[in-house]
Formats: sequence, structure tokens, C-alpha cells
Amino acid sequence: MTRNGTWPVQGPERGSAMKNWRYIAMHTVAAAAFIFLLQRYGLNATLESSLLWALTFGGCAAGLAYAQSNR
Repeated sequence: MTRNGTWPVQGPERGSAMKNWRYIAMHTVAAAAFIFLLQRYGLNATLESSLLWALTFGGCAAGLAYAQSNR
């Protein structure tokens, strides 16, 4: 902080982009694993159906995490 009460302007951090991609990947994997396990073992769905739902939910989770990280 400077004497006049303002904060100095700094450029974007180099590590913030990596944290965003790590957050997106973690969110994607967690959502896909959750829906796969729910479909496969909780609802006794076929393997193909479970994988398709996991792929769909993982993609949606990635989109949501990307949108949230860019706010």
C-alpha cells in the first residue's frame, strides 16, 4: 500500500493459470467418477451407459469450472 491509500497495480500472476487448469481438471474428474459410480453400482446400469454419463457429466463439470474460474 502506498501513502495515498491505493494499492500498486501488478500484472497477472504466472501461477494463477496453472491453478485454474488444475481446479478444472479436478472438478471434471470428481464429477465423472461420482456419476460413473452412481450409475454403475447404485443404479446397476451397463458399463457403456455409465461411461457415457460420466463423459457427459465430466464435460458439463469442466464447462462450469471454466466459467467460474474466469469470473
